[in-house]
Amino acid sequence: MKLFSFGRGDANPLPSDDRGSGRLDDYDYELRPKSRRGDTLLRLADSRPHQDEIARVLALGEDEVTAVIPRRTAEEERVDAPMPVRLFAAQRPSGLVGQVPRGLENVVEAALARLSEAGRSPRVPARIVTARSGLRVELLMHETRG
Repeated sequence: MKLFSFGRGDANPLPSDDRGSGRLDDYDYELRPKSRRGDTLLRLADSRPHQDEIARVLALGEDEVTAVIPRRTAEEERVDAPMPVRLFAAQRPSGLVGQVPRGLENVVEAALARLSEAGRSPRVPARIVTARSGLRVELLMHETRG
């Protein structure tokens, strides 16, 4: 029995190894990555159900993989809807491969806005990595610094 059982508890319904990762401390006040080196990464959440799709993209052997993330509408922002992510490789979009981790949606929104303002394609560079719990997608946020 917990001594103090109040509080919000664990509001994230995803398993602990599939919640994604990333830290707000890696970004400055304008939600721009602090580092230009390859250490500002954001690992997607909810990738476990999409292992077949991630494996299919990996099998293409494409060097350049980017993440296609639709910007949230005002209604989706109001209800804090998840941001689904698809990959773009070999000039083809994939099916759903995960979602942006909770609490980091604004970081991704800011990156997409920076890419659009710079006249670049609003796709975030990504890579597929093998973890203990399967294949995972990491967004290379440092490359969106501008």
